[in-house]
Amino acid sequence: MEKKTQQSAYQKSYEYIRDQILNGELERGTKLIEEKLAEEIGVSRTPIREAIRKLEQEGLVQQKRVVNPTETELRNYFQVRILLEGFAARSAATYMNEEDLSKLKECVHIGRTGTPEEIMEANEKFHDLIVRSTNNPVMVDTIERMQSIIYLFRKTVVYHKRPFLIDEHQDIYEAILSRQPDEAEKLMKEHIQADLDFCLHVMK
Repeated sequence: MEKKTQQSAYQKSYEYIRDQILNGELERGTKLIEEKLAEEIGVSRTPIREAIRKLEQEGLVQQKRVVNPTETELRNYFQVRILLEGFAARSAATYMNEEDLSKLKECVHIGRTGTPEEIMEANEKFHDLIVRSTNNPVMVDTIERMQSIIYLFRKTVVYHKRPFLIDEHQDIYEAILSRQPDEAEKLMKEHIQADLDFCLHVMK
């Protein structure tokens, strides 16, 4: 029973700190103070410490501060995404099934008509469907571990209304639908590069 209580205290702490970072309440560069967080959440310092460790593994926290990536670090993250998701789009154009194709189409539709929150969700699902189409658990896991950082910058492109974001999703979807692997890969790489350029512009 005690182990279960410890686990739920850790989970509660992890979700609380993560959500505060992702919704911008804990700004980039903010130092995380264990005592203060323990008091806010109503837990001991041990689950806080464990939660911070997990967030460090996910790249959201560095040396007990909310991540504030340098331009080089941001480029490194996006280069990995460009390589992996470019390959995933090529794979999707070859193997994606009808059911996932219709889900992809729905993501594009929500991207044009939804609230910012719905667009965020549809954007995540769009990329997730494409990555999962590879049926490569190592690739899926690599992207999963970058998910929190990806989310942080996905917010930047959605909430700052990056131009042509959904048009690019539409083009990628059509290349996958018409089974054009070369085109799908090229478009996905350009799409993520445009996200990077936009994020760097906003950060300046």
